[in-house]
Amino acid sequence: MAASSSSLQFTATPFNQFYSKQVSKYATKWGTIRCSAASPSKSYNITLLPGDGIGPEVISVAKNALQLVASIEGFKVAFEEMPMGGAALDAVGVPLPDETLNSAKKSDATLLGAIGGYKWDKNEKHLKPETGLLQLREGLQVFANLRPATVLPQLVDASTLKKEVAEGVDLMVVRELTGGIYFGKPRGFSTNENGQEIGFNTEVYAAYEIDRIARIAFETARKRRGKLCSVDKANVLEASMLWRKIVTALASEYPDVELSHMYVDNAAMQLVRNPKQFDTIVTNNIFGDILSDEASMITGSIGMLPSASLGAAGPGLFEPIHGSAPDIAGQDKANPLATMLSAAMLLKYGLGEEKAAQRIEAAVLDTLNQGFRTGDIHSAGHKLVGCKEMGEEVLKSIDSKTPAAV
Repeated sequence: MAASSSSLQFTATPFNQFYSKQVSKYATKWGTIRCSAASPSKSYNITLLPGDGIGPEVISVAKNALQLVASIEGFKVAFEEMPMGGAALDAVGVPLPDETLNSAKKSDATLLGAIGGYKWDKNEKHLKPETGLLQLREGLQVFANLRPATVLPQLVDASTLKKEVAEGVDLMVVRELTGGIYFGKPRGFSTNENGQEIGFNTEVYAAYEIDRIARIAFETARKRRGKLCSVDKANVLEASMLWRKIVTALASEYPDVELSHMYVDNAAMQLVRNPKQFDTIVTNNIFGDILSDEASMITGSIGMLPSASLGAAGPGLFEPIHGSAPDIAGQDKANPLATMLSAAMLLKYGLGEEKAAQRIEAAVLDTLNQGFRTGDIHSAGHKLVGCKEMGEEVLKSIDSKTPAAV
């Protein structure tokens, strides 16, 4: 089901179907992709990582939603809450304890709130909350990050762009998550021939890493509106030259998908000039990090957008794309909708529970239609509510609505 400007239903096809027709020459190096970790017993284990800042507040709301839809749809969910990020640093001295990673690996899916905060900004790199997130992604071997950005009719006026520019925007950013400059080696600090201190990183991609993320992007575009834009910097970077070569070669296997290429600087400009031109965007780790945040602001608030990170095997990682917002933490001001929608993606992509996911998605829209707004999306004529009340209103809607058949 492709998303539309009035719907929050995200395309959900098990990833192992992406390779049903043709198998890449690179595929044997890493295996096939699966989406669901479901078992016939209809009982699922979910690791909760509240993290820092507003994380515990939004995770609490999302947990309630998961429990409610599970009871309605007739399956069980068991939760294990574990420390991560700054909370873990304070508790045990590392941003990702072994016990937390092991819990996530053993689970059917993992839901993360947010990590980071001013308190830990001056820590050494290996003791920063963000290092724990990179370690978690690496430990779970999730390499495909899907970030939808849809401007809902109810919130079009919240966008900082003109209404005629923002209205109808519906795009998906497919970001490679475990390669590129964030993980490439060599990296570090040294001294150059003039005795000056230098810092250096390496942007590196193997062919199979590009192949597997490109295939996911082609399949995602195929199930949306059939347009894929690959974003790179192939006029300067060798890693991007290889990226473009492999993505272009794959296009022949997807004749129903219209492939285009765009340099990242132009893409950043086009996202604010004419975002409706985009359907599905595929790009590397660092470009995807930046462009997906830019795309999120087109929708009016980063507090509305979920994400899914998936791998070749094992559980996925689901999280809102917003940060920990330490300035409003503990004040009941956070917007929980992105986390609730991340829970819906968890149900759909991680557990294969389509109807349960639809219940959350429909309830979020219904709650917005009723005029409830947290501070980040509030405007005149709507009711300002806090995190808890927004969650309660969504729960009321979940309990009263019957989703359409899958």
